[in-house]
Amino acid sequence: MDEAEDRRLRAIAPDISQISISLLRRVVGLYPEERIPEEALRTADEVLERYGADGLRVLVMSLTGWAAVEIEKDAHMSGRTLEALLDDMDLTRMEANPDG
Repeated sequence: MDEAEDRRLRAIAPDISQISISLLRRVVGLYPEERIPEEALRTADEVLERYGADGLRVLVMSLTGWAAVEIEKDAHMSGRTLEALLDDMDLTRMEANPDG
């Protein structure tokens, strides 16, 4: 990342972090679960429109950071390895989409 890119991303990071938390508040516990991707796509479209590709990049960085921390906490609290937890997540993905 060059200095100009770093400045651009840092400038929008607080807004995108707030958007990330807002998205998570809307989707955690959402039923039916099929609505979760719809809400995520709606948020991504709004970020793209308002902040462009840089906004989407920061959104991905923000959500990845939150997910990684929570996965690490879950693994620690459950006494499982990170690899075992991620394998279970991958198995869930395959079960949800057996054809692909």
